[in-house]
Amino acid sequence: MNANSSSVGQLLLQGPVCIGWKQDLEGAVYHLANCFLLLGFMGGSGVYGCFYLFGFLGTGSLCYVLWGWFDACGLDIVLWSFLLATACLLQLAHLVYRLHEDALPEEFDLLYRTLCLPLQVPLQAYKQIVHCCEEQVLTLATEQTYAVEGETPINRLSLLLSGRVRVSQDGQFLHYIFPYQFMDSPEWESLRPSEEGVFQVTLTAETACSYISWPRKSLYLLLAKERYISRLFSALLGYDISEKLYGLNDKLFAKFGLRFDIRLPSLYHVLGPAAPDPGLESTEEEDVHEAAGSPPRATPTDVLQTPPCSPLPAATHPPAPASRARMSRPDSGVLGEDSSSLVLEDFEEVSGSESLMDYRSDGEYMSF
Repeated sequence: MNANSSSVGQLLLQGPVCIGWKQDLEGAVYHLANCFLLLGFMGGSGVYGCFYLFGFLGTGSLCYVLWGWFDACGLDIVLWSFLLATACLLQLAHLVYRLHEDALPEEFDLLYRTLCLPLQVPLQAYKQIVHCCEEQVLTLATEQTYAVEGETPINRLSLLLSGRVRVSQDGQFLHYIFPYQFMDSPEWESLRPSEEGVFQVTLTAETACSYISWPRKSLYLLLAKERYISRLFSALLGYDISEKLYGLNDKLFAKFGLRFDIRLPSLYHVLGPAAPDPGLESTEEEDVHEAAGSPPRATPTDVLQTPPCSPLPAATHPPAPASRARMSRPDSGVLGEDSSSLVLEDFEEVSGSESLMDYRSDGEYMSF
């Protein structure tokens, strides 16, 4: 061991063993090969970094083959350089194969860059999601219905890729669905895996639309198997539903000039007109005619908003404001009711509670 270390030390301390240095420099091909190697080792990481690395290393090795064949005239130089060049070319071919295998259709690639890449979703997890919908892009023609109120079963979850979809209930417009929003997220969240239900709203395409759809059973199996994907869908669906709720709140603000709290009940009365109870309407009209003794017919709105006035005794307190007549609601016993819809059905009034419209503001409502 000591002899070996001493011999190595002598080689390092002594001068070069070469008797004489060549006066002529190597040819241009040799120096070009080294330049390619230098550029190749400056490459980065990742797929495109590997392309850069093996591309320049392979080119440099080919230059070494040419130098060994024409200038150095050494068989060993040619063989080793050829092996290195072949290894680099095989690596490049493998990278091209992987990229081709991992390539996604244009619609799914745009969906990944728009919706999933900002959330740093791994590409492998996204491929599992795409594979669950069988990589199919479905279309809707203008005025074609995606779901019909009370008829279409809730058996899938869909995401709009392009176009615009109109959501309505009983002919009353609720809101729009825009690209990269779920088309039936409220219905999906309103059902358990073992439950069945039908849509409580109608979805109609206002323009030519394209969307992807996951079958309900297949998606449930994927969510049960992959916890990360389950959390991802939970976050995306929660955000989508909240956006729709705030959109409805903005609609109410534009209509009444008041910004209601979407957590309060009784907002169904605010969204749109509904047929009042005929029996209650006729009874109130008769009372108004008898009290006023006037032939003109009072409208239901006048009856509800301006009840007949009577002189108040000085010692009594003013009467409490008359509560609004409860409008008839559609049957909400069916599972899967729409939750744009938290406004429509999910926040149903408690029996005996006052409506938000009986008060001037939601703060006054909350004080009672």
